Amino acid sequence: MSTLKIIAGTVYGNAQHVAEQVEESLAGQGVDCSLESDPSVSDFTDADAILIITSTTGQGDVPPNLEFVFSDLQDESPELAGKPFAVAALGDSSYGESFCGAGKQFQTLLTELKGNAVADMLEIDAMETLEPEKDVVEWVNSIKDKLLA
Repeated sequence: MSTLKIIAGTVYGNAQHVAEQVEESLAGQGVDCSLESDPSVSDFTDADAILIITSTTGQGDVPPNLEFVFSDLQDESPELAGKPFAVAALGDSSYGESFCGAGKQFQTLLTELKGNAVADMLEIDAMETLEPEKDVVEWVNSIKDKLLA
C-alpha cells in the first residue's frame, strides 16, 4: 500500500483544519496517510505520494511553517522521479495576482523536481467558499486512485 504524506501550510489554521479533515476521510477509507505541519525534505522523498494543502500569506508567499522546507527543496533539488503529487491551494481572489500563490509555487517546484502532478491544482477561493474542507475532501476523493497508483 502506498504511503501518502499530507503537507499542510497554514497561517491562521484554516488549511490545517482542511488537511485534518482530508486525513480523517482518507484514513477512514483505509488509506495509509500522515499529516505533516512541520515537514522536512525526507517527508517528500520518503513518501510514495504527496498532497499539499496550503494557504497563501503576504503577497503570494508560502506560509511560515513551510518556508524552510520549500527553501530546502529548492536548495537540495531532490529528484522526485515521477512521484505522484497534488496541490490544493486556499486563497482569496481579492488579492489579485497573488491568489493561491503558495500553491502555485509548490506546483511549480514539485514539477521541476520531476514529480508527477496527477491533477490540476485545486484553487479554493475564500470569497466563494465558506467550507473549504468539503470541496477539498471531495476533490481528494476524486483523485485518490491516481495519487495512490
